[in-house]
Amino acid sequence: MAPVTEVGEEMHALVERLYPLCRSITGDGVRATLDIVGGHLPLRVHEVPTGTQVLDWTVPQEWNIRDAYIADASGRRVVDFAASSLHVLGYSVPVSATMSLAELRPHLHTLPDRPSWVPYRTSYYEPAWGFCLAQETLDAMPDGPYEVRIDSTLADGHLTYAEHVVPGQVPDEVIVSCHVCHPSLANDNLAGIAVAVFLARELAERQPHYTYRFIFAPGTIGAITWLACNAERVDRVKHGLVLACAGDRGQLTYKRSRRGDAEIDRVLRHVLTASGRPHRITEFTPYGYDERQYCSPGFDLGVGSLTRTPYAGYPEYHTSADNPDFVSPEAMADTLAVCREAFGVLDRNRRYVNLSPYGEPQLGRRGLYDSLGGRSDAKQAQLAMLWVLSLSDGEHSLLDVAERAGLPFDTVADAAGALRGAGLIKA
Repeated sequence: MAPVTEVGEEMHALVERLYPLCRSITGDGVRATLDIVGGHLPLRVHEVPTGTQVLDWTVPQEWNIRDAYIADASGRRVVDFAASSLHVLGYSVPVSATMSLAELRPHLHTLPDRPSWVPYRTSYYEPAWGFCLAQETLDAMPDGPYEVRIDSTLADGHLTYAEHVVPGQVPDEVIVSCHVCHPSLANDNLAGIAVAVFLARELAERQPHYTYRFIFAPGTIGAITWLACNAERVDRVKHGLVLACAGDRGQLTYKRSRRGDAEIDRVLRHVLTASGRPHRITEFTPYGYDERQYCSPGFDLGVGSLTRTPYAGYPEYHTSADNPDFVSPEAMADTLAVCREAFGVLDRNRRYVNLSPYGEPQLGRRGLYDSLGGRSDAKQAQLAMLWVLSLSDGEHSLLDVAERAGLPFDTVADAAGALRGAGLIKA
């Protein structure tokens, strides 16, 4: 495995490559994004036609845009889509007109309290058009006239999403989901995409216990579409994690599943606490990212959400300030490390049965104590063996053992492996 610094730099390079693309909930920008991701991972790409009923929703028309601008009387582009995909209201209908600033103003979106930043705005389900620009640009605009042009199309097409599967030893699945619909926003959610890509590559080297399914889909409508298309097999999903805002310099935040006590909730709490990292654990709310779709009561999947600073929790959120300079290789590498540690625990968390439950079995004559001689934590490892034997009643998992004993999960899992090898416990 590459050093953390190298992996972080590679993830940041992927963010920079994806950043200029104009993404939305449908369209060629999503396809171009998945093409790039597909250069790192083999993907199965799905195209769901406009008009398809997906749960209580309908797949919308596909939106594509080629150019957009506001030009002054001299022909100078005051606002230019070519400079940033944020400059156009997402899903804008086509426009070609000449108008005054007064006529144009209702269609302009700014951030007066952040005058140099451009906001991100959309109108997915109501026909509208508009431009997003810096307040200082608007303040410098005379009365006009202005040429206003949005060269876009809204037409029957498809919603596009993709999956990558890391086969496991069992068909039970862990889903890792990230949204691919936002335009030039680095933390929300290109950093999440990058972490997912590199996590999938690492898992493929492990031959994991669970099968891991990575879902790259537009936010909300994409997750709903995935659930609709997979309703008959969703019972295979035993655990899940939504990745978002994975690259800012804030502390890690884990949002519990709707259940609140799902295994993924306990694993993330254990890993974050044991690591000593500054972090927050928050309760589930039905607002946020796609965890709210996976956790909806009809599905009630054990899916939590891992971010650094949560959505809307930093000033740069949904603005042009969320650029590649805002995310750091170190932060993305740290997020990846936590995912790696969490799935390492999840993959090895088993319930065992003690095959010699009457009294304490003699460990010395089985060579188990001798095997600890070279370990710096020999006493801790010995204690872990005793705890595993004590709680291997088919009811307690290794995570239960680690939490009750106050021992590192890795030490407990190693002890279980040794005891299993000696024929003292079985899964």
